[in-house]
This record gives sequence, structure tokens and C-alpha cells, in this order.
Amino acid sequence: MDELRLYTYIAVFGSFGLYFAIAWWARASSTSDFYVAGGGITPLQNGMAIGADWMSAASFISMAGLIAFLGYGGSVFLMGWTGGYVLLAMLLAPYMRKHGKFTVPEFIADRYYSKTARIVAVVCLILASLTYIIGQMKGVGVAFSRFLEVDYGLGLGIGMAVVWVYAVLGGMKGITYTQIAQYCVMIFAYTIPAVFISLQLTGNPIPQLGLGSTLADGSGVYLLDKLDLVVTDLGFKEYTTDNMGGTLNMFAYTLSLMIGTAGLPHVIMRFFTVPSVKAARSSAGYALVFIALLYTVAPAVGAMARFNLMNTIEPAAGQNLAYDERPQWFKDWEKTGLLEFEDKNGDGKIQYTADVATNEMVKVDQDIMVLANPAIANLPNWVIALVAAGGLAAALSTAAGLLLAISSSVSHDLMKGVFTPNITDKNELRAGRIVMTISILISGYLGLNPPGFAAGTVALAFGLAASSIFPALMMGIFSRKMSGTAAVTGMCAGIGVTMLYVFQHKGIMFIPGTAFLGDMPENWFFGISPNAFGAVGAIVNFTVAFIMLRFTGPAPKEIQELVDNFRVPHGAGAAHAH
Repeated sequence: MDELRLYTYIAVFGSFGLYFAIAWWARASSTSDFYVAGGGITPLQNGMAIGADWMSAASFISMAGLIAFLGYGGSVFLMGWTGGYVLLAMLLAPYMRKHGKFTVPEFIADRYYSKTARIVAVVCLILASLTYIIGQMKGVGVAFSRFLEVDYGLGLGIGMAVVWVYAVLGGMKGITYTQIAQYCVMIFAYTIPAVFISLQLTGNPIPQLGLGSTLADGSGVYLLDKLDLVVTDLGFKEYTTDNMGGTLNMFAYTLSLMIGTAGLPHVIMRFFTVPSVKAARSSAGYALVFIALLYTVAPAVGAMARFNLMNTIEPAAGQNLAYDERPQWFKDWEKTGLLEFEDKNGDGKIQYTADVATNEMVKVDQDIMVLANPAIANLPNWVIALVAAGGLAAALSTAAGLLLAISSSVSHDLMKGVFTPNITDKNELRAGRIVMTISILISGYLGLNPPGFAAGTVALAFGLAASSIFPALMMGIFSRKMSGTAAVTGMCAGIGVTMLYVFQHKGIMFIPGTAFLGDMPENWFFGISPNAFGAVGAIVNFTVAFIMLRFTGPAPKEIQELVDNFRVPHGAGAAHAH
């Protein structure tokens, strides 16, 4: 066994052993443990768990890959996901924690005094969560297929089994403590290679500063200026210019990611695990610090990965790497099918250009960039192995949170809340575990056979949450008079319009940096891509709801008092009542 494989097995299976041990130690014994970890998690612990839940395979594996190929345009993901977290922490989480229920559909059912509202919320939640989980499962498959040198499908199956053990056994309690461990693995795996590579390229050990520094070769040229020169020489757009199809699409994309992120239920659920509203606010602050540690490094990781990739394939101007002399990392990723070369002109050299007719790198999957980055930079084998463990931790932590959100929405919201209200806690716990098992099987199937409309990105999941769940929560908290019928109509209109637009344009889905570059198709609504359309769906949701409110009349007085109760701090109720 070679050294790299040995280190990888130690890192990956050692971390898995840790997760299993934690899941067994923190296994759920009650529905409260299973759904909200008994409500006894400290703000610091919850902040770290939120960080792991938040930083999915999309953040760890895909985001820097998108930034590597999109450059400046990739900032929509940084702004959207971070801004969404701030919206969630400031405008939603504290109020929902004060209301004190287990799940998002349960909050919507209480606020809108309707079982129909609860069912619609469950459907929207499942659609968004299942779409999102496809991206996590792809991350699991990509990481396993490369580092354990197994088939993509087998890698996906191993990942499903790992998630099943600690998610089904431990519920939210087990997931919380596992996510704390996963965050530690993830942040070390992301930052250590970035420090090494920043030192190599710029002499600066802080990646965030290295991104804006001059190269260490003594030329005095800034890293980003050199990268601009390298990519434009090969016909690509400048790295530091917009590559998202225009300002309006970039704005809509950012807004869709932002409000969709704030509406994703698997993170909102984390705020129900702390004992008080004050603790919910504190854990939001801790989480922002933990998230920023990775998110501020991502632009440097993306830019440096692209720089090293281009310099490997074209080590000097006009000189292309001979295919027979390609480095080992290139051969390793070719085995996965995520990197493909075709010698179109028969000269045995690798031509990598923006011109489709002459470009011989016929496939460079953006999701490989973070995982391949340490090997491209010739870092030590233990660093490469650490990145493998980090990528798996990112995908598995978010997959577990999403699966719990789906499981609780079916067992707690549909079964206990609507169809079998007299179910015992023991049977509800058993039902939750069965539903989670089924959800893992379905998500694994979708990861192996992703539907065409969601094949390249998880941004669509944010669009679905943006157009349905976020507006319902915002109106439920900040509009005392919003009625149940109006809110349900708005949710149906928002998600309906978004899905209709996505399916209508699924053949030309905008997958940044890969499937679409150039002018926007004429039949896009104001040039807005399907993945960015959630922002428009949210506007439709709000508009339809407030129009319907004029016809249905305001919510009952007791519901308006309920809103006042979770909006107003303790002791202020009497003063506010008049």
C-alpha cells in the first residue's frame, strides 16, 4: 500500500470511527433528543454544529471550485450564503426559538392555524431538502471514488451507510455532537493546505492576505494580475470580471441564495436545540465566526487552485504539457471520469483553451478543484489525506441535517400533527427512524441518478426555499394580520412559478463556469437564469399573499396575540398591548 493511500485510510476511517463513537454515546432515547437534542446544547457547541451543518459539500468542495472557474462572479455564493445566514440569525431564528416548537412546518401550522399550511410547508421543505441533498451525495461520491479508489456508486453507498448509522441512531443529539467533531476536521482540512499554498505562491502564510499579494518569484507581479494574464492568453474571460451574465442576474442570484439560505429548515432546526432565546442569539454569533474562518479563505483557495492548474498544463507561454508527462494527480482524477483529455490534433500535448473546437481538456469538473489542489501543489501526502477527510465531513454533516429535517417533517408534522395525532412518543421515534432510512435510500438514488433539472448545482434548492418557506416565515413573524389562506396561496404561487420556470428552461440550465458561458438566452425572464429565479418566486409569493389578504380578512385576534407574544421581549407585553 502506497503512503498516500495509507494516510487517506487513517484520516477517513479514523474520523468515521470518531463519528460512530459519538453517535453511540449521544444516541437519542426520546423524541425530544431525536428532534432537538433535548434542548440542552450550549451556544458555543451549537455555533460549531451550525458551522458544520451550514458548510456543506457545496461550501467545502464546490464553492472554491466555482470561484476557481468564475472568478469575481463566484462572489455571489460568498455573499448569498453569508448574507442568508445573517438574515436567518437576525430575523427568524430568535423568534422561532421563542415560539418553542420542534420544526418549521409546526411553526407555520401554529402561526397560520391550519393543517393545510402544515402540509404545504412539508411538501415545500421536502422538495428543497431533497434537491439540496443531491449535491451532498455527489460530494460524497466524488470524494470516495477518488481517495478510496472505488467506483462512484460504491463510494456513494459507503457514504449512505455512514450517515445512516449516526443519523438514525443518534437523531439531533447524535448529529449535534458529530457535527462538532466534523467542523474541527473540516476547518483544519480547508485551512492547512491553503496556508501551505499561499506560502508557496506569495510567501504570505495567511491565505486571505496572500490573495492580494505579489508572487514570491520576485517579479513584483500581483497574483490576481498574473492569473488574469494567464487565463486571457488562453481565451478565457478575465478572472477579476463578472462572469455571471450581467448585473441583474448576479443580483437575483445573490438574493435567491440569501433568502433561500434563510429559509432552509435544516439550519433553522439547530436553533431549537438551545435552552433559551438568548442562547439562540449567542449561538448565531459563534456560528458566524466559525463560518467566516472557512468562507474568507475560499476566494484564496479558488484563485490559487486555478493558478496552479493553468501553470501545470501550460508551464510557460506557448508551451503545453505533453500528455505522456502528465503528473500523478492528473492520472488519479482521470480514473474517476471527472477529468478527461482528448487529443484532437494528435500532437500528444494538452491544449487547454476557451475555444470548444480546439480545447482538449473536454472535462474539468469544478468539484475536483479543492480536493485536487494539494496534490497539484505537491503538498505532503498527509495534507492530501486530511482534505479527503474534510470533504467527506462537509458532505456528511449537511446530509445528516437535511435527512433529519425531512424525517421530522414526515413523522412529527404529517403523522403526529395531521394523520395520527394520538401516536405515542415511542412509535413516533420509530417512525422517524424508518422515514430517515427511506430518505437516505431516495437521496442515494438521486445522487446516483440526478434529475436533469438539478444535475449541476444545489442553487436550485435555495431557489425553492426562497420562493416558498422564507416568505411564509417572514410574514408569519412580521405581519400580525397575515391570514392562513393568504399565506398558503402565496407559498403555492411562489414555488409553483419557480418550478414552472425551472422545468421550462431545464435544457439550458445555467451551471456557472461549465454548461453556459456567453449571452443570456432571449426567452429568459429579464435575463434571469433558472437557478436565480427563486428571488422572483419570493416576490410572487409576497405579492399573492398580500393581495389574498384583502379578500380573506386578517388573522383571528388570538393569532395576532400569538405573534405579539413571540415578537415582544418578556415584560414588554403589558406596555405593548395598548
